[in-house]
Amino acid sequence: MPQPVLRTERLLMVPLADRHFELEVELDGDAEVLRYLFGRARTRDEVTVAHARRVAAAGRVDGLGFWMAFRDDEDGEFVGLMMLPPADGPRTAELGYRLMRRAWRQGLASEASRELLRYAFEEAGQERVVAQTMAVNVGSRGVMAKVGLRHIRTFHEHFEDPLPGTEEGEVEYAITRAEWAAALH
Repeated sequence: MPQPVLRTERLLMVPLADRHFELEVELDGDAEVLRYLFGRARTRDEVTVAHARRVAAAGRVDGLGFWMAFRDDEDGEFVGLMMLPPADGPRTAELGYRLMRRAWRQGLASEASRELLRYAFEEAGQERVVAQTMAVNVGSRGVMAKVGLRHIRTFHEHFEDPLPGTEEGEVEYAITRAEWAAALH
């Protein structure tokens, strides 16, 4: 099953393809967008490597992968990268999102995430969806909680060049198919 085009009330999400590379360069070229991931903007060469990895990961599990999100209106403005690649564990996907700053605080990450959860459980046959971020990433944690994921654990990893806030740890959130279905009723 190839990745489908997904739609929400305000978004059109299309499977990531090579034609989207320049949009990835623009997105990852903003240090503030990558503040809790890398602490800096990525170079074009780094985006080239990341793009190749994303495209390869999309082929590992049928139907899972990465989507480029655009406003579903006449101008079709690029919003960001939405992620649902395979995670460790059987029938488990990892939810992620990275939005252009101009799209922040509009509920678009939550809207896209709800659709990715629906797709994961109703169409892609996943049993569990997980998400991780830095404990200090309040915005991302808020999206995870808003769409029904629950905090599973806080953990600490060792980094050679830790980002500010690393001392607070990383957090993992998750939701199962059964939890998601129960929340619908």
